[in-house]
Amino acid sequence: MTERTGTGPAPSQGRGEPPEDVPGEPPGEVPPPESADPPGPFLVRNPKSGTGRFWSARRIPAALLAAVTAGGTGLFLYDIAAVRAGRPGMEWRREAAGRLARWRLDETWVQAAAAALAAIGLWLIVLAVTPGLRRLLTMRRDGTPVRAGLDRRAAALVLRDRAMEVPGVRSVNVRMGRSRLRVRARSHFRDLDDVRRDLDGALATAVGELGLVKTPSRSLRVSRLPVRKR
Repeated sequence: MTERTGTGPAPSQGRGEPPEDVPGEPPGEVPPPESADPPGPFLVRNPKSGTGRFWSARRIPAALLAAVTAGGTGLFLYDIAAVRAGRPGMEWRREAAGRLARWRLDETWVQAAAAALAAIGLWLIVLAVTPGLRRLLTMRRDGTPVRAGLDRRAAALVLRDRAMEVPGVRSVNVRMGRSRLRVRARSHFRDLDDVRRDLDGALATAVGELGLVKTPSRSLRVSRLPVRKR
């Protein structure tokens, strides 16, 4: 038997041994790893209906607004500190104060600038109170902790492939909205009523297999391909 001595690193813990306690955490639990990824879309649930909607993190508008606000605030604070220290204020601020004292509110460009600023403010308010991400459809969780969403274009592609499997369907145009599914199909043989009945059943099954929280209503139209004259 060989005996190992020295000051090397301690052997690693086996699979059956419990992990060491971490300060600030309950005994026997390992804190979850911190993710370096930027915040992405998050799901906000409606307590009345039990459904939810994905909200965008609005990273780009928030970053632009924060940069402009921080830059303007820092510039004004620097100018105020310079004036308090006995130095003259910035030339642009004195010039702007003098012009603001001379400009009248009924001038066209002043009203245009005020309208532009009001439009920007309204746009920021709309971004703050609306979820965005209209292309994502919320999927059922079915007891799993995964919060999944399905892109509307991907859902339309799946439904189009399923519709093309119906006998008699030559071409299909599928538009997937948040609450309504619009399907326009062209048939080149079979009776239109039979094609419509089979297509409606195939779409109902396919929509159910998508696993959406809210089943969209269907608008189906089947027409005959135009006959080419020779």
